[in-house]
Formats: sequence, structure tokens, C-alpha cells
Amino acid sequence: MERFDLGDKLTKEKAANMNAVVLAFVGDAVYSLYVREKLAFSSDAKAGELNRLATKEVRATAQAAFIAKLMPVLTEEELAVYKRARNSKKSTKSKSSSVQEYNMSTGFEAVLGYLYVTGNTARLNELLNFKVQE
Repeated sequence: MERFDLGDKLTKEKAANMNAVVLAFVGDAVYSLYVREKLAFSSDAKAGELNRLATKEVRATAQAAFIAKLMPVLTEEELAVYKRARNSKKSTKSKSSSVQEYNMSTGFEAVLGYLYVTGNTARLNELLNFKVQE
């Protein structure tokens, strides 16, 4: 295998041709790291409590609720990635969410994975820090 460095990026074309569930696989790690860092940097709680809080935030039901709020601000490109992943055949099922929530969370993770692998961290952070206007 040739050398791979953390932070290596793909062109939009290569990323768009990746399997949507693989993008979700990457996005799952991105979101988990984001949530863990956010909790660790903003709290002096112990690891067990941080893990409990992180688990609550990264579960499929929470991700489905988050992507539902993000839908109006997704670009056409992001929406296409979301739909492709949401509608893809998955080899696993969620133990604690509905099929619809699990599919939505897969789409959410794929969008994050796509933005990450293409190096679009500004947009990634914009979505992760999105607040619904009341």
C-alpha cells in the first residue's frame, strides 16, 4: 500500500463516486470525534460521563433529528449525497432506532464524510454548528 497521511483529501469527483455507505463510515468517525472533542473541551466531567453524553448525541435518533433541521440549508450536492446514502442498502440495522431514523442518520453521516474527504472543513463546521433560527 502506498503512503497515506491523515488529512489526505479526494477530489469532488472521486468522493462523489465513493460508495455512499463508505462515506457514512467516514462521517460517523468525523461526527463522533466532533462530539467527543466538543464535550471534552467544554466540560470537566469524567470519561464515563463524557461517554454517556456522547453516546446520547451520536445515536441514530439524535442524528435523524439534526439532519431534519439541516435539510433546508443543504446544497444540491450535499442533498444528493444524503439521498444516495439514505436510500442505499445497508448491511447492518440499528438496535435502538426506527428504520427511517437509521436511514436518515446514514445520510447525515455520508454528508459529513463527503465534506471531510473533500477537505471542505469550513462547510463541515458550518453544518456541525448550525443553529435553527427560532
